[in-house]
Amino acid sequence: MKRDYLQKTHKIDFDFYQNQKDFIVDEIALGPWAQKGNFLILQVQKIELTTWDMIAAFAEFLKLDAQKIGYAGLKDKHATTTQYISIERKYEKELKKFRHPQIKILQSFLHNKSIQMGDLKGNRFEINLYDIDDIKAGRIEKLTGKISKHGLPNYFGFQRFGRDGDSIEQAKEMIKGELHVHDAKLKKFLISVYQSYYFNEWLKERVNMSEDEKWKCLEGDVYLTSQGKLVTPKANAQKDYEAKKLTPTGLLCGRGVFRAVGEAREIEKKYDDEFLVEKGLRREALIYPENIGIVYKRDFGLVTLSFELPRGSYATIFLENIANKNFSAKDVKRD
Repeated sequence: MKRDYLQKTHKIDFDFYQNQKDFIVDEIALGPWAQKGNFLILQVQKIELTTWDMIAAFAEFLKLDAQKIGYAGLKDKHATTTQYISIERKYEKELKKFRHPQIKILQSFLHNKSIQMGDLKGNRFEINLYDIDDIKAGRIEKLTGKISKHGLPNYFGFQRFGRDGDSIEQAKEMIKGELHVHDAKLKKFLISVYQSYYFNEWLKERVNMSEDEKWKCLEGDVYLTSQGKLVTPKANAQKDYEAKKLTPTGLLCGRGVFRAVGEAREIEKKYDDEFLVEKGLRREALIYPENIGIVYKRDFGLVTLSFELPRGSYATIFLENIANKNFSAKDVKRD
């Protein structure tokens, strides 16, 4: 499952470590809190824990069902991360007694509803890159500027497909009816893996059609407007993409989804499964990292790279684009 990028550059070798010091993730809330209501919104910092582990700790302490704790997204285990969760206001007094060596409540707010999956704008990352010299630092700075201008292919990262990438084979067997999965959560996960795999394969083909490090728009492509609408424009798509007025999208196959037409459909249908009964979606083919910061510490051979990505996007994909190298779970050191 090779991932290719718009910038055809030489590799930049560096190390990065997924640990509490070198990989920091902060969730960006979707909007302001109501400051009133029956729910507490907690901004929580966790260290070397999965989101599920953190929720389980709260559930055990409060003696309530973990499903009653709302969250917007899953955050990396091997990192220091902050995210927002929601708990009924009636537990406010008990939460003041909550103590955990790897969890800290930073702030709390009142709100009128529980947090649901996807209720976030994006994530802010701060990642240390090691084994950097003057030449590498200069190349990283130049390349991040190009990515910010022309877009980052919005691949699903290696994390989506299991440690050894074997989840896709399980997913294919399940879809064919050769593997029976009874667990509802596992079945849902494998379907998402199946959709993600074909999205990535489609995206790689389209990236390799690019010209001058820019996405090549085709007749019949489906785009997302700045107002959040899906459209298939008849003209000026290339110009509007380069002006960031339109964002090209790719197919997550399934039922009831807006499919491409014409020339774009000829490519898309190779990565489609029109018989999949689960709901289909469209996903941005490109994203634009924002608020990029680069701090180079020459004496330590270190660059601290900070940036923001929209929800559902992977920081490791940004790092892959910079390195011009695909990473796997085995490559990510956790020293």
